[in-house]
Amino acid sequence: MTNRVTNPKVDSFLKRSAPWEKEFTNLREIILETEMTEELKWGQPCYTINDANVVLMHGFKSYCALLFIKGSLLKDPQKILIQQTENVQAGRQIRFTSLQDVLDHQEDIRAYLKEAIEVEKAGLEVPFKKVSEFSMPEELEAKFYELPDFKAAFYALTPGRQRAYLLYFSGSKQPSTRNNRIEKYVEQIMDGKGIND
Repeated sequence: MTNRVTNPKVDSFLKRSAPWEKEFTNLREIILETEMTEELKWGQPCYTINDANVVLMHGFKSYCALLFIKGSLLKDPQKILIQQTENVQAGRQIRFTSLQDVLDHQEDIRAYLKEAIEVEKAGLEVPFKKVSEFSMPEELEAKFYELPDFKAAFYALTPGRQRAYLLYFSGSKQPSTRNNRIEKYVEQIMDGKGIND
């Protein structure tokens, strides 16, 4: 079963997506051979099954990519899936630097899309690390000791918000920078807000 229904919002996206317009157009054609629904989410073409996000097309300065939302669950026989950063747990990309690159991998793309759809239909979930498995910066522990209400507010946040703060606070090598980052977000955490709220 295929879905050749295009979304006008994606048409508009493609018209302004230089320098990757040809690559995106070709990737779109391949994706629309599947039964997925085409949408525009986060300003990017997103393809879904039963309202669940499966794959996203996005472009960067030196490459464009297909981002498989549950890519860590795919088998990756061709060894072409890339984990964007060490902290990304679920998503995996296939990157392209030219139209020829897309054309050379068409059959691989189709196979990965098919498997991604099967993963979603099967209801498989990515096993995410628990917040307790992330490293806790010493500076944050010291702030918890100094401000018990701050500690309570931090642990009242959703696991995703806690994880985002831990990754951000730990992302600096300098203790002074870690302290500055923590100080900057004390009030926001006390208000129950995430780092991007």
